[in-house]
Amino acid sequence: MKVPLTWLIAAGIVLGAAPFLGLPANYESLMYLVFHWIALATSWNLLSGYSGYFSFGHGAFFGIGMYTTATLTTRFDVPFLWTLPAAALIAALFAIALGAVAFRVRSVRGELFALLTLAATFVVATIIVNTPIDGGSGVYLSAVPVPVLSPRPSGTFYLMALAVALVSVVIALTVYQSRFGLGLFAIHDDEDVAEVMGVPTYRYKLAALALSSGLAGIVGGIQALFVSYVTTADTFGVTLPLTVVLMAVLGGTRHWLGPAVGASAITALLYSFTSGDSALIGKIVMGLVLIGVILFMPQGILGRWARRPHPKPPRTATTTSTMTATSVKSEQSPHAASIAVPAHVPGAMPADVLLRTRALAKSFNGVNALAGVDVEVRRGEILGLLGPNGSGKSTFINVVSGHYAATRGTVDLLGTHIAHLPAHRVAGSGIARTYQIPRPFAGLSVLENVALPAMFGAERLSRREAEAQAWQWLAFTELTARAGALPDALNLHQRKFLEFARALAARPKLLMLDEVLSGLTPTEIDAAVALIERIRARGTTIVFVEHVMRAVNALCDRVVVFNRGEVLATGLRAEVFARPDVIEAYLGKPLEATAERAAPPGPEAAGMIAHA
Repeated sequence: MKVPLTWLIAAGIVLGAAPFLGLPANYESLMYLVFHWIALATSWNLLSGYSGYFSFGHGAFFGIGMYTTATLTTRFDVPFLWTLPAAALIAALFAIALGAVAFRVRSVRGELFALLTLAATFVVATIIVNTPIDGGSGVYLSAVPVPVLSPRPSGTFYLMALAVALVSVVIALTVYQSRFGLGLFAIHDDEDVAEVMGVPTYRYKLAALALSSGLAGIVGGIQALFVSYVTTADTFGVTLPLTVVLMAVLGGTRHWLGPAVGASAITALLYSFTSGDSALIGKIVMGLVLIGVILFMPQGILGRWARRPHPKPPRTATTTSTMTATSVKSEQSPHAASIAVPAHVPGAMPADVLLRTRALAKSFNGVNALAGVDVEVRRGEILGLLGPNGSGKSTFINVVSGHYAATRGTVDLLGTHIAHLPAHRVAGSGIARTYQIPRPFAGLSVLENVALPAMFGAERLSRREAEAQAWQWLAFTELTARAGALPDALNLHQRKFLEFARALAARPKLLMLDEVLSGLTPTEIDAAVALIERIRARGTTIVFVEHVMRAVNALCDRVVVFNRGEVLATGLRAEVFARPDVIEAYLGKPLEATAERAAPPGPEAAGMIAHA
């Protein structure tokens, strides 16, 4: 970050000298507008571009800032510059109150959140116009003195707008390269998975909204004095949020500098038409630009540079302080240290219980997906969860990982109750999982996908430490060569292994694998089985949901059979597969209701399950 930050500071110093060079006042006013829109577009992008929560309510925060400054300066004689922190604070408090409610409702995403923020704008405008804050006639600031920061008032507005624009862009850059920013981008791509990986999504969204609205409030405060007359009609219209959205989208919402580029381009375009007495044509052209960007350049001007340069593995194989002395090994990578893989003795299971569920239940609209299951997972074992489709296996993983909240029952991890904790705290307690259908973060590189759980899991490593460990997990899963790629560039086998690497990066006490072999070829299944054996050799306890019985036979110490949301059988493989009720659950009842149904099953029936 040092190089971009240095350039930004240098640019700020050079631009800050302009008002003292005797340039015409109209140039300073034009540049004021450029910086004004840069700050607004960048502040909008901190929430909507980074986290994906598209907002049409930026005009509300901007307007709150305008009226805060207008009210404090005209009615309470507060010096103008002192009103700007108040404008930021009040706008942020309103945003926090709005977000505290909206972000608690899982369904308020996408277009619903956009409509909610638009409605909030109209509510704020209605309240202001029908109270003494405005009273319907607006607020005049012509008598408010302009601070003396340069030889002319136009230069003062120039410098204030430059300062806010520079601060906004620096904040955007800092967030972009921080843990906070990576968490926001994960929320943008898949919020549910981000929460399960350890990202405190509610807190991060609320912080991004407060930061975004606070900056908009400051910009509004400066604009109030610049226009000298504040009205609700001019302040709370739809033109401002639409313009801000266009600027950010044109420049590129996933790049920290994108909104500044878009704001500069659109402001210059509008000014060129306005100065030529063609304001209407300018608005038409702006609309056509928006259509063109949506259709042909959805990632914006800087979209292709939104991701960082192709990452390079570290020169040495040294491990971070949190890694064990033996690291992971990949025969294809010279960058990872070797690991001593101890032999595993099947059936030699430790007696202590790592995870225990009691009467665990989950209902969806009255339908019991889990009907009160008791399961014990012993430290160091691979426990297979088997059963027909719809029997509750994946629901069990979803509830234990916090993806779904339990309807009732308990989940204890080493004696700690975790059933009703939010998913990010469950991840922090030492549980990681994969998904049956891989769900990587589409906008993050493979390396960033793997580094994220290490940053937000129990260890909470710094970005540098997390990426150093991520290289080792990529080597372990033979994905080193794909570190800089986006997940869409991977085939199914590689995406499955990316799920492995991402889950392992959290260094979990318990790893839950949800049908990780589905869709793989026999050769790929063999490779995945070997990888799971290597994972277990590191001492990781595994819950293994799978239909490929040869993999179950090769890996599992014990099995638990689910049927219709209940535990049907628990025990060693051979014993469980020989039970009549298990065979019936897998193969169904015979058509003839004869007395033979009650007879003990022959070895052929059990073999059909064992080798399915």
